[in-house]
Amino acid sequence: MNKLSVLFYLLVAISFNIYAEEDKATYINENRYEVKEIKPVQFSETPKNIILFIGDGMGISHLTAAYTANGGNLYMQYLRHIGLITTHSANNYVTDSAAGGSAIATGQKVTDGTVALDQDGIAIPTILQISDQHGKATGLVATSSITHATPASFIAHQPSRNMKEEIAEDFLKTDIDIFIGGGLQHFTQREDGRDLTEDLKEKGYSVFTCLDEATELTSGPAAIFTAPRHNSIYHERGDMLPRATKKAIQVLSQNENGFFMMIEGSQIDWGGHNNDTGYIIGEMLDMDRAVGVALEFAAKNGETLVIVTSDHETGGMALHGGDYEKGSVTAGYTSGNHTGSMVPVMAFGPGAEEFIGIYDNTDLFYKMINLFGF
Repeated sequence: MNKLSVLFYLLVAISFNIYAEEDKATYINENRYEVKEIKPVQFSETPKNIILFIGDGMGISHLTAAYTANGGNLYMQYLRHIGLITTHSANNYVTDSAAGGSAIATGQKVTDGTVALDQDGIAIPTILQISDQHGKATGLVATSSITHATPASFIAHQPSRNMKEEIAEDFLKTDIDIFIGGGLQHFTQREDGRDLTEDLKEKGYSVFTCLDEATELTSGPAAIFTAPRHNSIYHERGDMLPRATKKAIQVLSQNENGFFMMIEGSQIDWGGHNNDTGYIIGEMLDMDRAVGVALEFAAKNGETLVIVTSDHETGGMALHGGDYEKGSVTAGYTSGNHTGSMVPVMAFGPGAEEFIGIYDNTDLFYKMINLFGF
């Protein structure tokens, strides 16, 4: 076992010994899946493509819980270059998702609730927008509304994450090649009476209101809305996230200059806020299956860097017991909100070694930009 694998298992072990409240509940996962072997080809020196996963609210305990619930197997185990990042915002030790997402997307600290604007209210270019300017294809996928704080941080510039209609309008200002998620109502049922899906069509977008409609789609630009507001919980939406990941890769990989895409497992955070262990594990495993889709592509492609990280930890989750054979996890919580804990970064592919160590969340932006050679 190499040192990087040892670090993964060490992080797993640590999370079993964190203090939490006395109230604990046991969850048993009855929906395990097989983790297929990922056999990488020879990697290029630097990545042509970057697929960034953000597990909103994912801490080390969330990762450990999912690992335990699936019998000690995750696709994320193949991301063997591992680090930790700090997550504070410009004005708070404990960040919110808008500031956390903006830090990763722009390389700058912003105040809580702010979407990619600096202290003077000036728009900060995001890695998605910079990638677009350099001729790369770009994409966003989320299990929340596509206008929610984290995906918004990569394409919008607004003083408040709650400005959903203004964030939706910002999607018209960047030539994103594909976006998939909920939030249709922020484009069509607006106070200004506009139907932004018509504006998207005028810009050449194919617009769909479910993934099934986009089965034959092979090239962008495209907007695929999967819900009027947020998507349903994991067991109701089925395999939406893995399918959306596969579809987005299919579209974006047509660009010979490469692509950048951010994929968010949005509802891990909501499970943390609810102190709901089953919700957390279900959403974690859903994102892991999407990571598996990305890894299968990256392993064959050889020019794709896959990164999995988080914007913050939610719930102060601690594990008091578990059983790999049964897939059971017993957890307690110290909070119903975000916490200031460091969160993991894991990477696979060309440049993955750059993500080892302890550093700030803003450094993720610069590491990705440098690997792209911008």
